[in-house]
Order: sequence, then C-alpha cells, then structure tokens
Amino acid sequence: MNVHAPALATEHQLDDATSVFAGDVIEDLAQHPKKLSPKYFYDAKGSELFEQITVLPEYYPTRTELSILRDRGKEIAAIIPHGAALIEFGAGATTKVRLLLKRCQFGAYVPVDISGDFLNAQADGLRKDFPDLDVYPVAADFTAPFELPAAISGMPKVGFFPGSTLGNFEPHEAAAFLRTARKILGDGAQMIIGVDLEKDERTLYDAYNDKAGVTARFNLNVLERINRELGGNFDLSGFMHRSIYNKDRHRIEMHLISRKAQNVRVLGHSFSFRPGESIHTENSYKYSLERFAELARGAGWKVTESWTDKARMFSVHALVASD
Repeated sequence: MNVHAPALATEHQLDDATSVFAGDVIEDLAQHPKKLSPKYFYDAKGSELFEQITVLPEYYPTRTELSILRDRGKEIAAIIPHGAALIEFGAGATTKVRLLLKRCQFGAYVPVDISGDFLNAQADGLRKDFPDLDVYPVAADFTAPFELPAAISGMPKVGFFPGSTLGNFEPHEAAAFLRTARKILGDGAQMIIGVDLEKDERTLYDAYNDKAGVTARFNLNVLERINRELGGNFDLSGFMHRSIYNKDRHRIEMHLISRKAQNVRVLGHSFSFRPGESIHTENSYKYSLERFAELARGAGWKVTESWTDKARMFSVHALVASD
C-alpha cells in the first residue's frame, strides 16, 4: 500500500504539539543512524493497536503485571498509609490503578498525562465508580517537573508507575525520571513501579514479533502518522518491522527497515534511505532485580519489597524515598 500526502510545510497549519512533533521528527531522521521517539506511537490508532498488543498470547507483560497486582494486592495495601494520595505517572487505561484503588484507602488520586482530553475522560469514569475518592487530573509531561495539586499537600504521597515504560528509557533517562519523581513526591514518599525482567531470548523475540502482525502495524503506524499530520510521503510498503534482542545491552530494539533505496519528504525536508537502513523506533530494557535496585538506589530510592510472578517474568517493586 502506498500512502502519500502533500509534503509542503505551507499546506499544514501546525499547532504547538504538532510543531514539537515536527521538530523532533525532522531532527531524528537527520541523525545517523536514523531514529524516531516511541512517544509518537500513541496517536488514537497507535493507542488502539497497543491495547490489542496487550492481549496477544505472545505478549506477557500486561497480564503478568495484572496477576501480580491482584495476587499481591493485600501485601501492597499493607504498606501504603491510610489516606495517602496516589500519583500515577503517565496515566493511561485505568485497569491497573483500579486494582490498587479497590484494595487501598487512598485520600486522593492524581493521574498525570500529557493528553488532557483523554485524562479528563478517564478521571470522570473513576469518579463515577469511586464516588468517595477525590480525583485531581494534571495535564503535564510526567517525565519533567510539575506541580502537585494544593489539595493533597498534607497527604502522604505514593507514586504509581506500572507497565514496562521504565524500560523504554535509556538507563540514564530512567535514573533521571526516578530522581524527578523523588523530588515531586517529596521526602518520605513511596512508589509502586513495574519493571520487566530478563528472560530467555525466544520469549522476548516472540513478544515483540507476534504472529498476527499487530506489533508490526503498531510500529509502521508512526510513519502513517507522519504522513497524516506532517505531510510526509512515506511509502509504508517500503518498510518492514523488525525487533531484535540486544543481549549485551539487555534490551529489545524495535526498528523499521527500508526495503529499498528511497527518498522521503517531510515538511519540505528530504531524507534518503539505503536498502536495509534502519529507523530505530524503540528500546525496551529488561532488568534483573539487582540491577533495578541499583538504579533506584542511585536515584534516591530504596527498594523495600519486590514481587514477581512464579515464572519471574515481571516484577513490581515498592520503593521508599531515601536520603
């Protein structure tokens, strides 16, 4: 399938968010090697495709983390102060946070996400289902400093960062995020965080190269988004999805590989591709329990509890802010 759209900047009126998107795309495609930020996967179609990924038989992280939160919910609840404020970094679908809200007596819930409309819709749903819970959505980039609502200033703070999102950061970026969260939440704060674990390469390969091809469509969708929002002329049939495990760096790497020599235009900028050239779209780092504890310690946190499933596929950690 060929997907074409006008490539002239004058034909596109860019809002602030799209202008940032455009700047990042043009800068990243000019790099050697080329790359794109994984945060741009999640337009409406990308988010829908990711939800499909989470229920694929090969994709273990979501169902495994949910099982830990269900099975160990009583233990998690036991260490969380009564009346604490729960601050979720990068709040998405509410499936996981609902497990905590049902188990724990929180005084307030603060979902933080860059997408204000989505955030408010999710908050409205939670208010209906938890009428006694005060919900204070904050539209912000959760990886950067932001202000917490004044209404929760006197409450104990508990951060929540589920999923394997931490693995999408480079290790120094993961440490920076944890330091930022530590500063936002304050002294004495706690944090519940999900971390994907190292495992055999076949399981990892299959999880990111599913037989149904949903992950491939998810990866290619970022090019379709560039065509639609930025007037790019990527030929989607000219690229293929590839995920590999880099054992030395403990990470899955996701790429889009050019099938041929080709030129692509985005907002008046031209980018040439050799046959076999890659656009590196995402990393997903996998940790051992020990390496994650070391990362957390260096960012001002101490691991107080760690829970895994029986097969040790995934982990959930309780952290406390340290001096």
